[in-house]
Amino acid sequence: MNTYDLNLILNPNLSAEQVQIEKDYIESTMKNAGAELSNLDDLGNRRLAYAVAKEREGYYLMYTIKAGGNPEKDIASTLRLRDHVRRVLVVKDRPEWKTKKA
Repeated sequence: MNTYDLNLILNPNLSAEQVQIEKDYIESTMKNAGAELSNLDDLGNRRLAYAVAKEREGYYLMYTIKAGGNPEKDIASTLRLRDHVRRVLVVKDRPEWKTKKA
């Protein structure tokens, strides 16, 4: 199993209950795809560099997951169908990116 970063931007106008519903759906989608959740960074509303769906802000969720297969196909394609999900990005974690070069 490889480690991936799953980054999502949600609609910034969601209530706390709606955000929790989206988080539960995301976690169930990951479990159905056979992925394990390692870490969740809930950054809340942040300003975007450019407008997405005519919104200048977005609600950021950054997951660290362990998954086998192709999480882009299994997880991201399912999450893109949700109404409140604005962007989904899956990036494979590579250890050489975290080492400092002299």
